[in-house]
Amino acid sequence: MLVSHAHYDHMDLPSLRALVRRGDNPLVVTPLANAHFMYKTRLKRIMELDWWQAVTTGGIHITCTPARHGAARTPFDRNTSLWGGFMLRDEAGHQLFFAGDTADGRHWRLIRQRLGAPDIALLPIGAYEPRALMERVHTTPEEALSGLRQLGARHGIGMHFGTFRLTDEPMDEPVTRLAKAVQDAGLPPDTMGIMAHGACRGIAWDQPNDA
Repeated sequence: MLVSHAHYDHMDLPSLRALVRRGDNPLVVTPLANAHFMYKTRLKRIMELDWWQAVTTGGIHITCTPARHGAARTPFDRNTSLWGGFMLRDEAGHQLFFAGDTADGRHWRLIRQRLGAPDIALLPIGAYEPRALMERVHTTPEEALSGLRQLGARHGIGMHFGTFRLTDEPMDEPVTRLAKAVQDAGLPPDTMGIMAHGACRGIAWDQPNDA
């Protein structure tokens, strides 16, 4: 289980506690200084990573990656815990990138340079208005598509929208803006889209991607 940072909409302790009650004991991988929040849920197997550190479990190599964001759970612990994303690589060399919560930035290219291009990238597309406040912490749909191309990913899936009302844009706007951005860029419609709640989709793996 991957936990990107300590914000309440990403580290929901009641949800984590429910996993413990169900009898699960997953390995939780999270950036530095986040474990102490989750020990309250009785999760026992928690691995903290700094940016670019990695752990291998169950044949999956997981690297913590940088992001432009921040973290806090109270007014008094701003940025005392780390935030980030994760690159997952299987034994065949296929890669899936989960960006976590992030703004646009040069970290896209750094991730590709150090870890190679992912086959699939999960990128945030919501919570971006007003831009004067949000541009340092959240991407627009257009910036997410740009990030996909800088990463060199074959497929993108938009996330971080439509669950909590966090910012000023209409709840359904990120989806329509993403579709328009893909069209305006002259890319195939399936280059990057979204998945409905509970949806499944088959995506064929090609040969492992490279840098």
